[in-house]
Amino acid sequence: MPRKMRVSICGYHHVYNRGVAKNKIFLNSDDKEKFLELMSDICEKYKFNIHSFCLMDNHYHLLLENTKDNLSDGMRQINANYANYFNHKYKRVGHLWQDRFKSWYVAHENYLFALFKYIETNPIKANITKKIGEYRYSATYSILRDGVPFFLRNSFVLREYHTQELLDALNIPLSEQELKNLEKLKKIKYKSNNKNLARQRIGMDKIFVNINDRQDRNKAILKAYEEDYTKSEIARKLDLSTTAVCKILKKFKV
Repeated sequence: MPRKMRVSICGYHHVYNRGVAKNKIFLNSDDKEKFLELMSDICEKYKFNIHSFCLMDNHYHLLLENTKDNLSDGMRQINANYANYFNHKYKRVGHLWQDRFKSWYVAHENYLFALFKYIETNPIKANITKKIGEYRYSATYSILRDGVPFFLRNSFVLREYHTQELLDALNIPLSEQELKNLEKLKKIKYKSNNKNLARQRIGMDKIFVNINDRQDRNKAILKAYEEDYTKSEIARKLDLSTTAVCKILKKFKV
């Protein structure tokens, strides 16, 4: 069954990814600092605004706003650059990430603060800290200490809340209704004919037309992957193994 179409148009997105087999992707503070450094570079290059972030040992959450239709390009580069760093540093081979990043489009801005709070409370749920703002690798740590990095400077909470007001609001637990609303975000299906929300995927028959040689085929495989077809879907279409598709995509540093 095809995955839900990823919405990458301009707006707010909850972005998430974790390590393969739930393995750690950050082994120490240096790794987390490196990820933030790479994220800062990509945010500047792709004009992303980060409104919230939290780096846990085996996954990360971002509340990201893109100003161009380039979410997939930017996130793919962040993940690839960090994977290259991690594999080189720890002399490992193979996939670092469980899959490509997951993202949910936030169509209604009234969900934003609940989502911000959900992301920022991750360290508390993991019993790492007892209060919001104590965990170094989260947005609230920077905001409450007035040490806001470049990529966080346009966060809506900085515009709408004073520091104490923000802290007071964050210390109110998420309500049952807010949690239900956040779950709904993950399940919303956007109509493909709504140009303000999403574009349709290009059919694979069109992607794999006029293939004359292996180089054409490989480029078409990359195109299909970028159109959100899974590796197994592409493999079935071409009568290849999923492993073969993975190797081809790896040459493109995907």
